[in-house]
Amino acid sequence: MARRVGAAGRPGTVERLKVVGPPVAAAAVALALLSGWTAVGGAGTARPVEVRPGWLLLPTAGGAPATAAFFTIRNPGDIPDELTAAGWEFGGRVTLKRHLHQGASGRWEPAAALPVPERGELVMSPEDADLMITNPPPLKVGQWVEFTLSFRNSPQLRVKAEVLPPGGRRGSG
Repeated sequence: MARRVGAAGRPGTVERLKVVGPPVAAAAVALALLSGWTAVGGAGTARPVEVRPGWLLLPTAGGAPATAAFFTIRNPGDIPDELTAAGWEFGGRVTLKRHLHQGASGRWEPAAALPVPERGELVMSPEDADLMITNPPPLKVGQWVEFTLSFRNSPQLRVKAEVLPPGGRRGSG
């Protein structure tokens, strides 16, 4: 088979297109597909977090003037998020709190934010993270209380928590 060559002895335009055409076309198709995926929100975008109803520990009579609320926050997106603040229907102070374990004991400290990993969950529990509420009003077992949760990358969410007695707690999931 004879090869076509240009005036200077190099392959002609048609021959060059036969060699570089398929890879260039494949790259163009891939770029178009990736652009479309990004345009519809599929690539590296924040998706709003989701929060299930949680639970709130009923303060014990004569106990410490504080209680805690617990939620499971799911992040279906590819971008990590953070719970940055919380409030509740009664106003007052709600502090994000993280437990620090040191052997068999531990302590807690306020947290500026609680991470919600990409495609993961933040599962609050008495052993890890929670929302500490100081000086709560009188609450009753079975009562539902509304919270507002604020995030770095997601819109604010309103979610309810059921008041449960000590020992009556269950997972927030």
